[in-house]
Amino acid sequence: MSDVLSYDFMRIALAMAVLIGLTAPAIGTFIVQRKLSLLGDGIGHIALTGIGLGLLTGTSPILGALVVTVLGALAIELLRARSRSGGDVALALLFYGGLAGGALLTQAQSGGSSLQSYLFGSISSVTMGDLYVVAGLAVAVLAIVVVFGRDLFLLCQDEELARAAGLRVRFLSVLIAVTAAVTVVIAMRAVGLLLVGALMIIPVAAAQQLARGFRATMLTAMVIGVLSAVSGLLSSFQYDLQPGPSIVLLALAVFLAAVVAGAALRRRRAVVTRPGPGRAADGDPGAAVETAPGTTGGAAARARVEPEAEVLGG
Repeated sequence: MSDVLSYDFMRIALAMAVLIGLTAPAIGTFIVQRKLSLLGDGIGHIALTGIGLGLLTGTSPILGALVVTVLGALAIELLRARSRSGGDVALALLFYGGLAGGALLTQAQSGGSSLQSYLFGSISSVTMGDLYVVAGLAVAVLAIVVVFGRDLFLLCQDEELARAAGLRVRFLSVLIAVTAAVTVVIAMRAVGLLLVGALMIIPVAAAQQLARGFRATMLTAMVIGVLSAVSGLLSSFQYDLQPGPSIVLLALAVFLAAVVAGAALRRRRAVVTRPGPGRAADGDPGAAVETAPGTTGGAAARARVEPEAEVLGG
C-alpha cells in the first residue's frame, strides 16, 4: 500500500475513487427506485458528444461533457414529460444521438487515444485539477441528496402522490436527471463512460439484498461503491488493468455475494419472525416509520409513503 501512495497520480486517483463511490450509488438509489436504471448509460453516451467537442476545439473535455450531459438530461426529461413516447424511448433517442455525435466529432480530430481514456477510465491521466473539479461536483451532488432527499424519495415512490402532496414534481424530475448527468461526469475519468452507469446501479442492487429500508439501502450502497471503486483502482494498478472494468467486476462480485448473504438473512428472518396483530409483515413494527424519509406534504401522503419506505430494500 505504501508503494501505491508514493505515486502522486495514485493518491489523486484514490481520492477520486472515494468521491465516485459515494456519489454514484447515492443518486443511483433514486434512479433505481424510479425504474430508470439505464439513465446513467444513456447520459454516458450523450457525454461522448461533449468530450468529442472539447477535444475538437482544444477546450476542456470535462467542461464539454458537463454542459452537454446537463442539456441532454434536460432533453430527456422534456421528452419524457411532453412527448407520447415513454421514458425508455426518450433515453434511446438521446442514447443514439449522443453516440453518433461523439463518433462524428471524434473522427474529425486525431484524439482517438485520448477518447479511449474517457471510455474505459485511466488512472494515470488524472490531475490535481481533475480532482478539484470532481470534488466540487461531488459536494454539489451529495448536498442535493441531503437537502432534497425526502422529496425525491416521495417522487420516486409515486409521482401522482408527490403532486398531490404539493411537491414541485417537474423541478424534482429535472433535478434527478441533472444530478445523474453531473455524476456521470464525476465518474468518467476513473470508471469510463461506457461503464459509469454500472457503478450507479450495481451497488444499489447489492444493497437491496441486505438492507431493509430506503435510507439503509442508500448508505449500504455507498459503502459498497467506495469499496468497489478503491479496490478496483488498486487492482488495476497492481495488475496493469483498465480501472473501469476492474471496478465494475468487483462490484458484480459483491452483488453475487450479497445475493447469497441476503437469501440467508431472509430465511433466518422467516424462521425467527412470527407476524402477529399490530406487527409489520417483516416482524419490525417500527421499521417503516423509522426508515421513511417523510415529505413536506400532507398527512395522507405521509401515511401512505411511510409503510412503503421498506420496499426498496426488501
